[in-house]
Parts: sequence; C-alpha cells; structure tokens
Amino acid sequence: MSHCTRWSFRRKIDWFRCQFAQHASLPFSEVLPAQVVASALQTLCLQCYHSLYNPVTVVWLFLNQVIHANPTLAATVENFLAWRLSQGLPACSTGTGAYAQARKRLPEALLAMLTRHTGSAADREASESWRWLGRTVKLFDGSTVSMPDTPENQAAYPQSRAQAPGVGFPLARIGVLFSLSVGTVLDLGIRRWAGKLQSELAMLRDMIAEFLEGDVLLSDRYLCSYIEIALLKQQGADFVGRMHAQRKVDFRRGQQIGRYDHIVQWSKPPRPEWMSRAQYATIPATLSIREFRHRIERAGYRPRTILVATTLLSAEDYSVADISQLYRLRWDAEINLRSLKTMMNMDVLRCRTPEMVRKEIWAHLLAYNLIRTVIAQAAATHGKHPRRI
Repeated sequence: MSHCTRWSFRRKIDWFRCQFAQHASLPFSEVLPAQVVASALQTLCLQCYHSLYNPVTVVWLFLNQVIHANPTLAATVENFLAWRLSQGLPACSTGTGAYAQARKRLPEALLAMLTRHTGSAADREASESWRWLGRTVKLFDGSTVSMPDTPENQAAYPQSRAQAPGVGFPLARIGVLFSLSVGTVLDLGIRRWAGKLQSELAMLRDMIAEFLEGDVLLSDRYLCSYIEIALLKQQGADFVGRMHAQRKVDFRRGQQIGRYDHIVQWSKPPRPEWMSRAQYATIPATLSIREFRHRIERAGYRPRTILVATTLLSAEDYSVADISQLYRLRWDAEINLRSLKTMMNMDVLRCRTPEMVRKEIWAHLLAYNLIRTVIAQAAATHGKHPRRI
C-alpha cells in the first residue's frame, strides 16, 4: 500500500467520523442497535434500568462525545437536548451532573464487550477475498496515550521517568489487536508506561487465548518470542514476524528450502518468572521455525533487507513472495493506531480518574469499530476491498 493510499484512508476515517458527529439521530444508534447493548448487559448480569440516562442512551452519548469536535460534557448534553426536541420528546436539563454520574455508572466491562463483539462480528462477515490465502490474519501493535495530570491518574499510570515531577503527564501503554481484513479492533490491553510485566509482549500474552485455530498473528520483531509462539501453536494459530534483533541466523544450518530460506529448530528457553511450572511443562522442547531473508525495495527509498520468522513451514502452500507480501501489510497496524490517535482524537484523553480513562479508551475503540463496520459494509456493496472504497 502506498503512502498516498494510507493518507487517503486516514482522511476517509476522519470523513466518516464527521458524518456520524453530524448525524440527525443519536450517533451510531443505527449501527449499534439498542438490543445489542441490552443483550450485552444481560450477558454481564447487569440491569438495564429505565431512566433519561439509561445505559443504552449513555453508550450512544459517550460515543457521540468521543467523536465530536467539542468533546465536553456540556456539548454532549446540549446535543442530546436538541435531539430530544427534534423527536418531539420533553426537554431535558442542560446540566451535566446527571449525564456525568450515569457515565460513571456505566460498566467498563460493557464497553469492552461491545468493542470485542463489533470487531469480531465485522471480521467474521468479511468477504473471503479480503483474507490472506483464506486465513484470518490478526495484527498486534502498541502505543501510548496521555491523560490529565491528576493524583489518581499519576498513581495508576505514572509519567515517564525522563520528565521531572510536576511537569509531565500520566502515560498509559496500550496494545491493540486488529483484524487485517476489515481493520476493526479485536482486543485491547492497557498497562502502565513502564515497569515489570507492563510491556506489549505481556499484553499480547493475555490475548493469545482468544486466537482460533487457523488464525495468523502478524507482528513486529519485538514480539518474536519462543514462549509466545509456542502458546500460539497450542491454540492452532501461526506466527509471522520480523526476526528479533538478538537472535542470530545462519542459513548454512537446518533444512534448506531455497536461497536464504530454511527451517531450523529453536530450543526452549529457561522458564520466565511470570510462567508457572505447570504451564512451562506444556511448552515443547523445540519449535520448527522457518527463517528467510527478504529484500524490500520501494521507489525513492534505499533498499533494505529484513529477516522474517514464521511457523508457516510449507513452501508450496506459503511461498516467500506470499509471506513477504503479508509482512508488508503489518504497517496497517501502525496506520490504524495513528488513525485512532489523530483522527479519533485519542492521543490526549480527558477523563480525570483511571476508571474513566479506561472507559474513554474503550469508547474510542468502539466508535472506531462502528465506523470500520460501515466502511466494510459499503465496500461489500460495491464489490471492493475496504482499503479501496
């Protein structure tokens, strides 16, 4: 995908966001029906109480708030008042207290469930022609978000150590699992910016149980780890990623498949501290890994060579050209995260407590998923790929 196409796609996300923000009805009420929210509440054993700011309405208003150009409580309530009057309903107060309290009562688990549900549903409905060789590919990447400098946020998500106390902002690390076919968010991890077990690898590890048989994980070199690849294989999933910088490759060893393309045996590393002895015992002593060298050439850029590791061992079913083409699509994760942070205004959050910060992140991802779903539906109607609509 060219840089021009990537920038065009980011503008497309922004255009859809503005269209939803200017919608005559409550934003997303058509693509996220009330019964879907009510069903999620029932699954979580939560009551859908009847009031002006019931959970269904608050979800819609929260989505409106995160995509609006003026994401304040006052602007959200004023938009709600205007919508009620346009529907012939009684006017509501312009005070923000009731909405703020209702938003605080909204369970984080509800927003998380709706995000995962909408992301997975769009991925399942994707056309077979959008998949890679008939396989479902999932992308993982991480980034950081900042938030207001409050004592609560600083305690939960401390600022960078490079910043002097009192002059920095709390910082959270996020790890996002995307669908390659339609670009929706499938899962999310939230951690502190630094510290033990706060890395992107730790967040990915928590998501491995959600991989299905036949899935393919596409990641960067930092996530090319023996233990995580072995856990993926236990799920029946495969791995494609750039070789970790600390792992040495010798193409004179192993089973030769082609020029700079071979299969070698990786040995099991010592047990990491976070893993129990029982789980470590389930990890195989060796893994068969295919390693190959790929040369990247792009007009206007100096050619460079990368090393790729994968559990797709069959050269007949998965050629170097096929896997290399797939690896180039890994940048979709970077573009998706950039769209979330810039086009969806998620780079600087507004909530003043850690609980609300997490809800705000999930609300951004849910809105993003619904926009991606509309894009995928439009692409299917026109017989095109979501990247080319």
